[in-house]
Amino acid sequence: MDESSADVVFEVGGGQQQAVENDHKKAKTSSISFYAHRLILQKCAPALAEICGSDSGGRGDNNNNMTSVPITNIKPNVFRSLLHYVYGGKLSDAELEENAKDLIDAADKFGVVNLKLEAEVC
Repeated sequence: MDESSADVVFEVGGGQQQAVENDHKKAKTSSISFYAHRLILQKCAPALAEICGSDSGGRGDNNNNMTSVPITNIKPNVFRSLLHYVYGGKLSDAELEENAKDLIDAADKFGVVNLKLEAEVC
């Protein structure tokens, strides 16, 4: 996912996590950026493309029409695997087995049907 040609950046994570098990304070975690292209998302992950908005830049920066999309309910490693798959990459059987439930949920949410089917087989 090429940062220089991408028109979408997903900010994954950045939610709040419990800092200490017995302490009720929450700490904000930093987000990880993943760059993508609307055209590829429209073909391979339609629901993910839909949350990116229109080609006009939507919530993006006026200087480069980059759309920033926060994703807080998915683990960064699972989102990375989902994007890798969307861009034509293969996931190892070990990776599918290790993250099967999270991958199934993410693939279902973002319309990546074949990934969901592959993860269900594991």
